[in-house]
Amino acid sequence: MKSNKILIVDDTPSIHEDFRKILMTSDDSGKNLEDMADSLFGKSEQDPVYKHINYELESAYQGEEALKMIEKAESEGESYSLVFMDVRMPPGLDGIKTIAKIWEKYPTMEIVICTAYSDYSWVDIIEILGPSAHLLVLKKPFDADEAQQMALSLTKRADKAFEQANNVQQLKCDLENCKQNIAKLEKELEEKK
Repeated sequence: MKSNKILIVDDTPSIHEDFRKILMTSDDSGKNLEDMADSLFGKSEQDPVYKHINYELESAYQGEEALKMIEKAESEGESYSLVFMDVRMPPGLDGIKTIAKIWEKYPTMEIVICTAYSDYSWVDIIEILGPSAHLLVLKKPFDADEAQQMALSLTKRADKAFEQANNVQQLKCDLENCKQNIAKLEKELEEKK
């Protein structure tokens, strides 16, 4: 997979823009600071690491829309690594109900709840969704560094999980091939007796 595909689910367009500003790197970001550092310390041969972190951001404005987008992405083999989910999105499904529906089919999808309100307490959320290592909470207004670190950490975790699943599948195939080869050799030995 090695996907940095992130779905932002919020009914407020300006929140989508905030995420784009925070998570999208541009070639000009920090240019003046880099020029100053180059003049003080000499030109660096390598680009800063953050310039190599690129996300593909997609937007949904309602829970139902998010469910359709996730289903479509999964069916096309282009899964989202991470979903940033608002809680309050009238008039349709709220974020907690949307997460519950997502996890019915995709229980390991990484999700960050983003909310400014306390419609649900933490206890309510855990009672509805169950305890999960795939859920974090980011309070609005959120800190850019926190959002960036969550995106980085959770997309990397999703990549590792995908890589491990592929490794397990490969090991299963290798084991099946070994079993077939052993059976073939046993048959050949039996025929030579």
